[in-house]
Amino acid sequence: MAAQKVGVLALQGDVAEHVAALVAVGAHPVEVRAPEDVAGLDALVLPGGESTAISRLLESSGLFDAVGERLAGGMPAFGTCAGMILLASQVVDGRPDQRSFGAIDVVVRRNGYGRQVDSFEQALPVRALGAEPLEAVFIRAPVVERAGPDVEVLAEVGGSPVLCRQGPVLVAAFHPELSGDLRLHRLFVGEC
Repeated sequence: MAAQKVGVLALQGDVAEHVAALVAVGAHPVEVRAPEDVAGLDALVLPGGESTAISRLLESSGLFDAVGERLAGGMPAFGTCAGMILLASQVVDGRPDQRSFGAIDVVVRRNGYGRQVDSFEQALPVRALGAEPLEAVFIRAPVVERAGPDVEVLAEVGGSPVLCRQGPVLVAAFHPELSGDLRLHRLFVGEC
């Protein structure tokens, strides 16, 4: 059986880290920079980075519509930090013209945990990953202000969802690609 062809949105952010994690879990990563790169993907990772910059680059590259069509057609996606913001149904404190894909029914607030100096790490229990907690790295992370009724909350910090799943879409407010723990990437690739 051939490895899953998993795109990594390669416009800005933690691209190399996600590519390395995907290789380590047996997937075939493809860096996505243009609309034609979306064709033939089994899934897509939207990495952490700066959500307003990535949003602008999605528009200027012509990728927003190409990615949006594939997401609307059910393509699995994994968004981390800025990727969570891009996949959300609504973004609070974004640019007035900032668009998101609406692929998961969550309302997120950009930089909800504070500025860069407020970054932190936390061990998260995640039932879907077994008994050992996942070390989560939060850097200018979004806060989920509302999760819709069809959203499965997989982990929380202080009562706020930080890891959610709805259908083929998985989002994390943190950076699993920075922790060295490959379980979330393995979970995502295994569900594609």
